[in-house]
Amino acid sequence: MKGLLFSQMEPPPGWEDDFKDWYESEHIPARMAIPGFESAVRYAAIDGEPAYLACYFLDDLAALETPEYRRLKSEPSERTARMLRSVNGFTRYTCCEISDTGPAPAEATVLSVVAFNVPVADEDEFEQWYAGEHVSLLMQADGWLRVRRYRTLPGHDGPPWTHLALHELRDESAMDSPQREHARSTDRRNRLARHSWFARSGRWLYRPIHAAVGAHAGTRT
Repeated sequence: MKGLLFSQMEPPPGWEDDFKDWYESEHIPARMAIPGFESAVRYAAIDGEPAYLACYFLDDLAALETPEYRRLKSEPSERTARMLRSVNGFTRYTCCEISDTGPAPAEATVLSVVAFNVPVADEDEFEQWYAGEHVSLLMQADGWLRVRRYRTLPGHDGPPWTHLALHELRDESAMDSPQREHARSTDRRNRLARHSWFARSGRWLYRPIHAAVGAHAGTRT
């Protein structure tokens, strides 16, 4: 089953250079060496906090049960332990993939992240809206390149989000498109918007700043 590791954080003041070097020379490469880790992208916030996001895309969630990954978690380097003790705004979620519209036809320069804490009683209505209507309407917008949706798994660090959506955009202009305006004004969406949990959704805009490909990407048979 495909999945996602989703982690937000920001370094203490004055640690920016060390934080960047740690993430891009140690933290991401150590994970990209493990089978099942397909790719990773690191992002910086355009709007919202925390300031940085890392997404690790897994072609198999079983990668998280391998001895190699368990060792990374249980025996972090001194630098990793120091960094994780010191960062602010830390969140971490393990997620299973619900849907994917497919590879983006062009390079995305913006990632729109949306998170919901959907009550069990409203899940069917939520899915009918998001899967049955919302994604298809957004994908009609010029510059709306890809939508990947996830359900979070138990054991997270952060607010109790149950669903995450990653929207890859060619640029920020897609956020002002008439197609997005229409997608946000349908009857189904308006009915859901009356729920208090809907108003408490998480929303962030990020720009990609670093990408890596897994050493074993494309080798599954």
